[in-house]
Amino acid sequence: MPRIAGVDLPAEKRIDISLTHIFGIGRSAAKKILDQTGVDPKTRSKNLSEGDTAKLRHVIESEHKVEGALRSEVATNIKRLMDIGCYRGLRHRRGLPARGQRTHTNARTRKGPKKGVMTRKKKEPRA
Repeated sequence: MPRIAGVDLPAEKRIDISLTHIFGIGRSAAKKILDQTGVDPKTRSKNLSEGDTAKLRHVIESEHKVEGALRSEVATNIKRLMDIGCYRGLRHRRGLPARGQRTHTNARTRKGPKKGVMTRKKKEPRA
């Protein structure tokens, strides 16, 4: 099982799919990386040679921002939006969707489980 950018790639999957387990690499980036290194996309991760793994590791580390560096950059960008008080920053601060989705219904992933409306019981008249 090869380890690239601090991530253990799944052994049984094809290398073009396995690379997408690295934060910051999607399908198109994985395809470009494999084209650059000359590694066959149909190869299973467990069948990669040490040379192929080294080539992949070198290209990913030199040309792509992945994992920790990318996560910290995204967090910094969101923090900046919140600090300047723009609309997107306020949405992040309140835990609501930031890209224009409706919230009257849906948006449960961002808003969390429904909070029930509290109703008071009517007092019964004394006899």
